[in-house]
Amino acid sequence: MFPRLFTIGSFALPTYGLLVALGFLAGLSITVKLARRLGLPAETIGNLAVYCALAGLAGAKLFMFLFDFDVYWNDPARIFSLETLQSAGVYQGGFLLALVVAVLYLRRHHLPFRKTADVFTPGLALGHAIGRLGCFAAGCCWGSPTKAPWAVIFRNPQATTGVPLGIPLHPAQLYEAAANLAIFGLLWRKVTRAHAAGEVLGWYLLLYSTARFFIEFVRYHEQATHLGLSLTQWIALGTLGLGLWLLRPGQLKTAPAT
Repeated sequence: MFPRLFTIGSFALPTYGLLVALGFLAGLSITVKLARRLGLPAETIGNLAVYCALAGLAGAKLFMFLFDFDVYWNDPARIFSLETLQSAGVYQGGFLLALVVAVLYLRRHHLPFRKTADVFTPGLALGHAIGRLGCFAAGCCWGSPTKAPWAVIFRNPQATTGVPLGIPLHPAQLYEAAANLAIFGLLWRKVTRAHAAGEVLGWYLLLYSTARFFIEFVRYHEQATHLGLSLTQWIALGTLGLGLWLLRPGQLKTAPAT
């Protein structure tokens, strides 16, 4: 756990913020590169990535407020606290709002949705993997207590995320980072070979939703459960279903590899 890279006077550079920024730049680089390879306007795609990033941040925080509504309703000051600022929020909320922004942007610029989504998803998985390392450094999105030999213990009192110190926990952030890195490798292999438009997006939704569904069982959160599952898991089941729908047989004619 390393929440701050360095401190100069009253200024401190948070590790989480730096890694999120690096994750965005890495994902943007991959996306623009793929856009050029697949014949899409790189500048337009780059602008879309910025809009989606802003929408993703807003959506993640908004869903966090909604999921923990009672917490923030009883203590509204927490909305503007450093803990809330450093918290990653609910990733699916960010993804869904970014998806809405992307659809509106693509319609305005007359770009093919599925082909553009295929260009975005490998970079999204890579950026998410790097961002989760930031979560681990900050201590947010921590796992549940465990006696597993690979458990991690956070000890740094500089943490402002509420992570319990001195208790062995599942490294849920690292589980998700590893899953996203593996998904990135699979998607990169898929997108650079012959595939149907929307197929790479379908695989991303299927793979990430499955990973997130199971990781939620070892994550700590304050969400209420419904039929034994958290709201995040129900969203994961929904996006998994969407992924299966995109991958259904006979969806589209396979495009040539580039």
